[in-house]
Amino acid sequence: MKILTFKILILFTFLNTPSIQAQATLFEFDSNQSMLMTGKGPGQDGAINPFYGSPSIAVVNNVGEIPIEVRIQKRGEIIKIVAVKAKVEIEIELEKDHELYFDVNATAAVELDFKPMK
Repeated sequence: MKILTFKILILFTFLNTPSIQAQATLFEFDSNQSMLMTGKGPGQDGAINPFYGSPSIAVVNNVGEIPIEVRIQKRGEIIKIVAVKAKVEIEIELEKDHELYFDVNATAAVELDFKPMK
């Protein structure tokens, strides 16, 4: 009984830790490619934002050799475009209904992670 109680306590602590993030996912792109990363729903998004539906932060790490553009849209309207230099990591605040796109002009590699907005 003590072991079961201990396991439940560990699980509860793990699930309620606010600093928990999704595991970063690596995406590789061919030249002249645009991809919806998150914001449309299951089966359409390139990545799953576990915090979708509430404000969150996208952690974008351009691990490639060329700059990329990150486009934020809301219902088809462009909110902002952020240039991310090669070998640079940035954080982008997303509102609950924002769509996140990656736009690349050449072969690129990007890691994407999400965390809750505090």
